[in-house]
Amino acid sequence: MGKAKRRAAPPADPALPTIRPPVIAVTSGEPAGIGPDVCLALADRAFDARVVVLGDRAVLAARAARLDRDVPLADFDAARAPSPGALEVLHRPTAAPVTPGRLDPANSGYVLALLDAAVDGCLAGTFDALVTAPVQKSVINDAGIPFTGHTEYLAGRASADVVMMLVGGGLRVALATTHLALADVAREITCAGLERTLRTVEAELRRRFGIARPRILVAGLNPHAGEAGYLGREEIDVIAPVVEKLAREGLAVRGPLPADTLFTPRELRDADCVLAMYHDQGLPVLKHASFGRGVNITLGLPFVRTSVDHGTALDLAGTGKADPSSLFEAVELAVEMARHERRRA
Repeated sequence: MGKAKRRAAPPADPALPTIRPPVIAVTSGEPAGIGPDVCLALADRAFDARVVVLGDRAVLAARAARLDRDVPLADFDAARAPSPGALEVLHRPTAAPVTPGRLDPANSGYVLALLDAAVDGCLAGTFDALVTAPVQKSVINDAGIPFTGHTEYLAGRASADVVMMLVGGGLRVALATTHLALADVAREITCAGLERTLRTVEAELRRRFGIARPRILVAGLNPHAGEAGYLGREEIDVIAPVVEKLAREGLAVRGPLPADTLFTPRELRDADCVLAMYHDQGLPVLKHASFGRGVNITLGLPFVRTSVDHGTALDLAGTGKADPSSLFEAVELAVEMARHERRRA
């Protein structure tokens, strides 16, 4: 990553009242991956917020030394003002020594402890938003801990019905189903579930993005949106009835639309969001348009949560080649969403 020049924060306007900036919790994720690397890069940026990294302070210091970076670290204390020029850290210790690029199931509990501390802080009002660096699902499962992803874990911790949405490249793409085998997708798309998903997306676009009347395009599940039932009946039996019900209520939803022509400029110019039926229907398009700068969002939580759009990149950990752009974007969007939340409070 190199030693990027620190960008100065904009000067405060003395004529305006002082308002506490949002406090953003950033979990550093899998310690053997690039999470610590990109979290250290946060010291190079001035955000309109107080950014706190959750992780093992010794791991962060060792990674900074390996990368030949001079990053002062300061212990986070919500009751004290931040230390100028330092990266604030809420320390949680790893269970085992960390080697960049080498996974250790012994540290899986540590990874989840970071998430738990961040969620607790958000629910208590200490943090205004949560941003997550990547975790390695496989090593958490290797430790005997059932784990399918951040989205599902946070939903369980907050007892919330959530929706996964990615933002980037001028697109917003939400998902009706998330981390499922393709063989399981069709039976998971139900009228009740799809209605709940669309209501959540619509409400969150208003609440946390400031869109007065969100326009949502809904993809079909099957090729050509089912071809009038010849290629599947999910559009006829499930998707269309839900869309029609919500449209009658005044929601600006339209569909089901064939997914192969949905992501075209003509369709997208009148839309604020697309709802895809499954992970690899919508996300390849968004990641093609924005990879490395995309942001993953969990809608429906009682707090703002954003994340990077990439994985742990074990081969890049500790090499200085990790790109922090997606984390920067995730923090910036978390700040923006937290401020929309405050305006509505």
